[in-house]
Amino acid sequence: MKPVEKELICVTCPRGCRLRVLMDGDKVLEVLGNNCKRGASYAEIELRDPRRMVASTVRVCNGERPVLPVTLSAPIQKRLIRQLLREVSTVTVEAPVKMGDVIIQNVLNSGVNVVASRNLKTAGKTH
Repeated sequence: MKPVEKELICVTCPRGCRLRVLMDGDKVLEVLGNNCKRGASYAEIELRDPRRMVASTVRVCNGERPVLPVTLSAPIQKRLIRQLLREVSTVTVEAPVKMGDVIIQNVLNSGVNVVASRNLKTAGKTH
C-alpha cells in the first residue's frame, strides 16, 4: 500500500502552519510543515481521533433568562457531536446555576461533562 498524503492547517497556535502528513492506513508516518512540536501532535490526533469543543444552550426554569449557555469540560470525539447536541436539547435546568456547575455528567459515556458557562440567577432575585 502506497502512503497517502493529507493536508491540514494546524490550529494549536496563531501561526496556522500548513501541515503535510504522510499516512499508511491510519498510521502517521511523517508530519511536515509544523513550526513547533504541537503541530505534529495535532496532526496525529486530528487524523486518528478528531475531537472538538462544543458550546450550546439548555432551557432554564425560573431563571432570569430562558436559556443557559453550556460548554464541555474537554473536547469530545467529533463523531459524537450530533448525538451530544440531541442530548443537550432535551435538558432543562432549574435556576439558580453557577458557572462550572455540571449539567450533564459523563455525557454519552465519553468521560466529558457538559458544564454551565455562566452564572444564572433565579427570576426576580437581585442577589
